[in-house]
Amino acid sequence: MHRTPLAQDPPPLPSSLPRGFRGATGRAGIRTGPGDDLALIVADDPVSTAAVFTTNRFAAAPIELSRRHLAESRGRCRALLVNAGNANAATGDVGREDARRSAEVLAAQVGAIPSQVLVDSTGVIGRRLPVDGLCGALPSLASTLARESAADLARAIMTTDTAAKGAERRVSAADGGAISIVGICKGAGMIRPDMATMIGVVLTDAEIDPESLDTLLRSSCARSFNRLSIDGDTSTNDAVFAMASGVAGVPHDLDEFSRAFEGLCLDLARMIAADGEGAQRVVEVEVRGAESTEDAREVAETVGSSLLVRTAIAGGDPNWGRIVAAIGRTNAAFDPDRIRIEVNGLRLFDQGKPVQDDLSALAAAFSSPNVEMTIDLAAGSCEDRFLTCDLTAEYIRINADYTT
Repeated sequence: MHRTPLAQDPPPLPSSLPRGFRGATGRAGIRTGPGDDLALIVADDPVSTAAVFTTNRFAAAPIELSRRHLAESRGRCRALLVNAGNANAATGDVGREDARRSAEVLAAQVGAIPSQVLVDSTGVIGRRLPVDGLCGALPSLASTLARESAADLARAIMTTDTAAKGAERRVSAADGGAISIVGICKGAGMIRPDMATMIGVVLTDAEIDPESLDTLLRSSCARSFNRLSIDGDTSTNDAVFAMASGVAGVPHDLDEFSRAFEGLCLDLARMIAADGEGAQRVVEVEVRGAESTEDAREVAETVGSSLLVRTAIAGGDPNWGRIVAAIGRTNAAFDPDRIRIEVNGLRLFDQGKPVQDDLSALAAAFSSPNVEMTIDLAAGSCEDRFLTCDLTAEYIRINADYTT
């Protein structure tokens, strides 16, 4: 398999889940090839829970069920089950029944009511979930739950990922102890904002009510996962779940906790960009000096989503005119004669004209493993960012052969 920047230098995975949570993984034969394909997280008691789900109108059966259960439980859930290898999407009523059955069987295994169980799936769309094998594996999972399962959970939800993705942060609790925040996610293809086509889980032992957790999760996703694209395709199974056990008590500084929570989500989003299918370079577009946040986002997303910009970076080709052209087709407010563009600190364009004619320096900037573009619109004080990767022929190969 092609080794993406993330696979070449994978970050260390968290070893343990926050207090109040245990996890387990197992194999139900859903995924072809080696490795576990079930990931189960269970809270010791009903805990504050929030989630953001795909905006795709073909939302998968597990997404529909989890939305309903989250509302019925009023944000107090016990368990989350994710399977890899089958999306259980576009499967009609039989898919809905399969999702419902898996939640009911799991609820019985962990001593919860069905509405306290959330489920999600990832994999091929349009094929029935082998629910008998899945349900048959649940007793073993429920009997092997342990806190030291974070790394295994991250591996079990992978699909075309070349490396598992996980991160952790710690902040102070009001009583002088420590609060843990642990996140895992999967995603390498079919990635586009509007829930960033991926599955993520963020767990913490902080004490926070469901409504506040929901607000924090949504704002964090808006600044991280929803500023990310690999290929412009939004999946049927997008979701990011957050659960807070409350075991560690309230944060000493709520702002510090919120920054750590958002920072962890951004860490995970950057890992997805670094593991984009066929990727060899990570691209981050930062826009400053915009008249509004909406303008900053539009410019960052337009440049970061441009196939011409991304293929130029794939070839290490310093064709920065493609960046200028992408900016110019947005509706953002700016004066073309005042814009400044830099790549990896090298100024390319300023005051309406090029400022760099050293082709070797330009080529080096565009060939870096991390290509950081900074665009100053000189129109205000707002800013935003967008994450992506280069676009290579390997992306086509992976997706041309995905089901065959």
